[in-house]
Amino acid sequence: MRVAIVGIGLIGGSMALALKEKGFADWIIGVDANEAHQKKALELKLVDEILPLNEAALKSDLIILAIPVNAAEKILPALLNITDKQVLMDVGSTKEGLLKCIENHPKRGRFVATHPMWGTEYSGPQAAVSGAFKDKATVICNKEENDADAIELIEKLYATLGMHLVYMNAKAHDVHVAYVSHISHITSFALANTVLEKEREEDAIFELASGGFESTVRLAKSNSAMWVPIFMQNKENVLDVLNEHISQLRKFKACLEKENYDYLKELIEQANGIKRILK
Repeated sequence: MRVAIVGIGLIGGSMALALKEKGFADWIIGVDANEAHQKKALELKLVDEILPLNEAALKSDLIILAIPVNAAEKILPALLNITDKQVLMDVGSTKEGLLKCIENHPKRGRFVATHPMWGTEYSGPQAAVSGAFKDKATVICNKEENDADAIELIEKLYATLGMHLVYMNAKAHDVHVAYVSHISHITSFALANTVLEKEREEDAIFELASGGFESTVRLAKSNSAMWVPIFMQNKENVLDVLNEHISQLRKFKACLEKENYDYLKELIEQANGIKRILK
């Protein structure tokens, strides 16, 4: 199996490692606009060769798009135009806009929309992690629109990586990830900016920041080149979540202003209910 990975960063690089380690791919072709990423990917043996996009696509059996969602939208229709029996898939965080751009394409069935639910705050080929996807979930969207052999290949790929599959339509996916992923990043970015704005002593931040603060603000180190397009693509859902989040913050603020500590205790205990889901 010859696999082309477009975007050799955290997800693309980690997938390259996994596919080689598990014997799913015999040869991996890397595609990346960043020359430093190309060199690092070869140096780390994440890929076997680097080729231009069209050449890589034509020489591959499977093409994996691991690039920002706005970039994927631009190249996906053209890739479907030039490919024939190849299967294409993506690993992006939003789905509705991407599928919309190819909904009437005659080769729509060759593209499988997926979202492996794993990531870190780091980026670039050097961030690639071995065994990253084991025991994690992957969402496959609009399965019914795929050719049978295409969906079978991608299901086999994720089974090989030790992931379990969740099936959703694209619209539902984008709503759910706004709540469980996108809001976490916005909150982390905002908290980091709050601390940087109010706490001028960098040594104090470094010395006094506890494990709780560090884990909460960890996502603020994430790459803007990836997250701005995600927020753009999923704007309406993210705004809906933000409005609810702001409403919740106002409740905590009002409790302190009015010294209503009984209600504050109630809010915290209500939040403790998340333990039923996240153990």
